[in-house]
Formats: sequence, structure tokens, C-alpha cells
Amino acid sequence: MQWVTGMIRRFYQPLARRALARPRMVIWSSLAACLVVIVGGGKLIGFSLFPKADTPHFLISVETPDGSSLAETDRALRFVEEELQRTPQVLSFFTNLGHGNPQIYYNVATRVGDMSYGDVFVKLRSYDARATPQMFERLRDRFQEYPNARIYVREFSQGPAISAPIAIRVIGPDLEELHRLAAVVEKAMRATPGTRDVHNPVRTRRTNLSLDIDSQKAALLGVPAVEFDRAVRLAVAGIPAGRFKDSDGEQYDIMVRTPIDARPDVRALDQIRVATLAGETLPLAQLARVEFSSAPTEIRRYNGERAVTLNADVQSDYNTDRVTKAVLERLDQLNWPRGYSYVPGGELETRAESFGSLQSALIVALLGIVAILVLEFGNFKSTLIVLTVVPFGIAGGIALLALTGNTISFTAVIGFIALIGIETKNSILLVDFTNRLRADGVPLDEAIERAGEVRFLPILLTSATAVGGLLPLALQNSAMYSPLAWVVIGGLLSSTFIARIVTPAIYKLLPPTIEVDTRDCSHRGMIEILPSRSRIA
Repeated sequence: MQWVTGMIRRFYQPLARRALARPRMVIWSSLAACLVVIVGGGKLIGFSLFPKADTPHFLISVETPDGSSLAETDRALRFVEEELQRTPQVLSFFTNLGHGNPQIYYNVATRVGDMSYGDVFVKLRSYDARATPQMFERLRDRFQEYPNARIYVREFSQGPAISAPIAIRVIGPDLEELHRLAAVVEKAMRATPGTRDVHNPVRTRRTNLSLDIDSQKAALLGVPAVEFDRAVRLAVAGIPAGRFKDSDGEQYDIMVRTPIDARPDVRALDQIRVATLAGETLPLAQLARVEFSSAPTEIRRYNGERAVTLNADVQSDYNTDRVTKAVLERLDQLNWPRGYSYVPGGELETRAESFGSLQSALIVALLGIVAILVLEFGNFKSTLIVLTVVPFGIAGGIALLALTGNTISFTAVIGFIALIGIETKNSILLVDFTNRLRADGVPLDEAIERAGEVRFLPILLTSATAVGGLLPLALQNSAMYSPLAWVVIGGLLSSTFIARIVTPAIYKLLPPTIEVDTRDCSHRGMIEILPSRSRIA
């Protein structure tokens, strides 16, 4: 360690002396640079909630138009299977028709009982951080060519379950106006660079079959109203009469239907007959007029109000936070009618909830550290000097996140919380030793220089040990844990080197009051030894 000590004396001592000669300039310039890095770097890299899972598995969801048959959904699934068979990275896949895949990931819920839905669970040979996302984009481009279905490639992600990274709830009282506004919002979301797979659940409306019954005529002929519904169901869909279980254990519904020759269509309604109380049957056309009418596919509510939720995913080379802000800016420019508004959901909403709890944890951690420091030093000036290292650690963490291409995610915030405790420990070593030297009668500037020189090596070694232990985790390039490691590494590097210059300058401007023991000053060649204690500032 002799060469390290030599380097400290050669480079650190001159810098420390220059900083002590101009403490105000050093402090203000360093704080300005720190503020620029924190604010500018934070806006540059953006925020994200949880990263992708980076697992060699993913799902492909297929949605055909509402009311489609199993055969139509199966045709779209076979198209997907053909594309997967031509993809060399795919090891195997499993197709589900009419329902979703059984839950195999903790935040992905399954979907059951829908003839217009199917999905494919795909297993890859391996996951490559660069090649696999490119394969996903090729599959998305190919699936967009299919004409009669929406096909989504869905990667697994960490964190709580969300419908989509970007979700916009359009809220208002009238369904027709909601549908109109949903179309406007959908157009704005599609026009925003970085969005993909924009889904408007009310874009295509359901077509319902309605019967305009002549109630007076039906009463005169003795036809109950319930018979109209039963007759139409028997002719078009059938009524379940039981279940059949085969030798393999599979169960099937037994449906009873009116013997109509062709597949049920609009013309089949002309053959429907309605039973009267007297046991006779009458043509449906004599008692009711059949009409087709549009109806909403779903009616959802948010906080008791009617709402339509539009979802969108984000392209792989775009930041979710920036794209979300761009979408919200477009929505703010729209002319919203009175009584109608929008509420962002998705990752933005979940991030506010998750980061809100982390903010509480951060405040509690800071208050705990301040309380411990006040009890240790017995004054607030020493505590303030120790805590000045925190902004430089945060700036270093943000800078290294930007250099490594990461965002400020949930795990990165946890890294910042851990960093506060680690770098505060190093700052305590410097301030405490400076106070001890001053208590022994050493002058202020000399005590600051000696403490910086003596404590620099222990601080350097402890920081180097922590950095070495975190490097393997950081170099794994894990989207979940690497940001945490990079934050701590960047914060330790900045606080170890930059704060070792700034902290002495702050100490000189805000020297804490120290009790000086003048009974042992012989080592400094003092002539008069006073058996008393005095206070100096």
C-alpha cells in the first residue's frame, strides 16, 4: 500500500489545500455540477417501473372479432404456429384455443371461455439481450399482415400486474360520447412515436338481435313473453340440456336446437315458431319484428363512473416514461367536453403507488441517519457536513445509469436508499477524525488536511471492496438487479473522490464547536499547559 499512500500525498494533498484556500468556490461549483447531473440526467434517462423479465419464454395472444367462431380463431392460431416453426430461436410452443394458457408467471392472469381468443406459450432456446428483442420485432411485423385478427407478442415483465405499460381511462356519463372520445384518444395514441399495439375495446361495436314484440297481439293469441326468448335461443344457439363425459374424461355440453337444415343465419329466423298456451305454434314473424342494433361490447366503471380504458405497449427502443408523457401532452391539447376527462393508468399509476412507498422509506431512512448522527456527534453542524456527501452519491449513481443505458427503476431507487447508508459511513470516518484532531488542539486547516490524508486510504479500501463485490452483479446485465448495482458503484466512486474534496471545504466554512483538551499539548511544543478545557469554533 506504499504506492497508494504515495499517490494520495502526491495528488490529494495539493487538491485539498487548493480547496481549503477557496472553499466557497469549490462548494458552489460542485453543488451546481451535482444539480445539473441529477436534474439533467434524471430527465435524460427517464423513469421506469419494472424491467422485462428477460426469460426465454413469452406469450402470443390472438383476438379475432367479437362473435367469431372457434374455426376462425383456430385459423389465426395456425398462422402464428407457421411463423414460429420458421423461427430458429424457438424451441417449442403450446397453443390454447378458446381460453388462455394456464398461469405460469406470477403477474399474468389466464383468460377462459372466449371463442374469439387464443394464445401460444413459446419457449426459446435461450434469451439474448440483443437478438431476442429483434426477433420479437420481426414477429410483430409479420403478425400485422394477418387481416382478420389482432395478434400481440407479449414479453413477461417484473413487478405487479398491469394491463399495459400505457393505459388511458376516458371517463364520462354518456356511452355514445365515450365511444367518440375513445376513438379520438386512440388516434392520438397511435400518432405518438414509440407506441404500438394500441387497443381500443369499443372500436368495434357488438351487433345485437332484438325483437320488437307486438305485446297486444301476443296476449290475444296466448303467447307468453318468455316463449319468444326460448324460441329464438332454440333456433339460433340452442339450450343446454346436460353434459356428456367421454372415456378420456373430457366433458361436453349437450345442446338442444330446433331442427333447421342450414347453419343458423338471418334467414333461419323465418322458420322459428312460438308456442301458445293452447299448445299451438305460430310463426314468429306474425307476432314480432326482428331488428339488428348496435350495442357496446363492454361497460366498465372507474370510481363509480362509466369509463373506457385504452391500452398501448411501447416499442423496445423507446422509454416508457417519455412516451407516456408525449401521449399525455397530446391528450391535454384535446377539447374535452364538460363532464368528460381522462385518468392515466398503466405503469404511470403503478409507479406512483410503488414509488410513493419508497419515498416514505427514504424519508424514514434519512431521519434515522440524522438521529444517529446527532447522537454520535452531539451537534448539528457535524451532522450536516456528513450528509453533504449524499447529493454527490446520487449524482454519481444517475451518471452511471446513463452511461450503462439503464433507467431509474424500482430497484435503482432501492440502490439509492442503500447508497445513502454506505456513503454516510465513509463520511463519518472523515468528520469524526477531524473532530478528534481539533479536540487534541490541532488547528483547523491542519486538522482537515491530516484527517483527509489519513482517512483517505481506509475510505478508498472500503469503497473498492464494495465496488468489487457489486461488479459481478452489475456485469450480468440483468434488467432487474444490475441497475441497483450500478447505482451503488457510481455513488461510491463519486462520493469517494469528489466528496473528499468538497467535504473538507464545507467543514472549513461550517466548523462545528469542539471541546479542546489543553492538558496534553506537549507534543506540539507548547510552553504553557493549562489544566482546563476551552471551547473553540
